Amino acid sequence: MNATAWQAQSLLLDYPAPALPERMPLLREVARGLPEPVGAPLVSFLDHCAATPLSILAEDYVATFDHRKLGSLYLTYYSYGDTRKRGMALLRFTHAYRAAGLELAESELPDHLAVVLEFAAGAPEAGTRLLTEHRAGLELLRLGLRETGSPWAPVLDSVSATLPPLRGRDHDAVARLVAQGPPEEEVGLEPFGGVV
Repeated sequence: MNATAWQAQSLLLDYPAPALPERMPLLREVARGLPEPVGAPLVSFLDHCAATPLSILAEDYVATFDHRKLGSLYLTYYSYGDTRKRGMALLRFTHAYRAAGLELAESELPDHLAVVLEFAAGAPEAGTRLLTEHRAGLELLRLGLRETGSPWAPVLDSVSATLPPLRGRDHDAVARLVAQGPPEEEVGLEPFGGVV
């Protein structure tokens, strides 16, 4: 069930391509076959897609995911921001993909949520591990989309419904991210020896 849901979610969290209208009947059929907490939000989003011209959907996508820091679809961003440590986290994704026999195109970052969901659909155990490790970031993204009234919020509700509930540490991490935001690079920002 999760593999099917993750494949559908992956397609819906990717940039709205010209092929989306052709895929919508199959995606709607898939969504209706999923358990209610997972499928109903996808049906809601597909209703929005059906009522929205593709060009407007594409503009909304860019405004939602490319121009807001807390709308980032890159999972490592929430844990590591744009710091140097993020590179090692990206490498973990790449190693997980290679271990499952998947090589990404060089133009794709391995932590993009649509890519991770597609990977999870084909390698559920490794995919679940990656998604669960970044549960706090996913929750922050979900809450941010809900707060701004984004049409993609139901898709994140659906993703969340496929994962284990937030635990104590995850709740703490979400609260910390809400209060502080993703980490920022501190190395190299002060003059040598702290002397001005």
